Amino acid sequence: MPAGARRYMRKCLKLELRVDIKRGMNNLSKAQTIVSWLLQLTVAVILLQTLFFKFTAAEESVYIFSTVGRFVPGAEPWGRIGSGVIELIAALLLLVPATASVGAIVTLTVMAGAIASHLTILGIEVKGDGGLLFGLALTAFLGSLVIIILRRSQVPVVGRYFELA
Repeated sequence: MPAGARRYMRKCLKLELRVDIKRGMNNLSKAQTIVSWLLQLTVAVILLQTLFFKFTAAEESVYIFSTVGRFVPGAEPWGRIGSGVIELIAALLLLVPATASVGAIVTLTVMAGAIASHLTILGIEVKGDGGLLFGLALTAFLGSLVIIILRRSQVPVVGRYFELA
């Protein structure tokens, strides 16, 4: 291929890449961006504050995963530590604009498991917390759902099907 043709193709690819990045990242209105960031920060804070209890083997956390462990072998300590690592990754992904939609998807799946555990095994109130942990899981789940809806065009693989014209 002639050198001129290679330069032209490189120039076209760079231009196309710039257009795709711009379209994918700047498709939110100012209000949508503010709402998304508020939710991203809220969900990330919820995920990060629960890490302390999971990684330090706090009594409530051990109780939760021991109770779940009666139905799912290995939930304590491996499920507790593993879910903590996944939540840490999700929180970090939520704080980076380019990966916020992926972080919201990870959070949505983890919180779906937490909500299901509360509804089927643990109960809404755990060790007299007044339903706080269940409420935080619901808040993180719903917040992540809204983030995914707002950033739907940025969702890997399927996002391009949700772009607005």
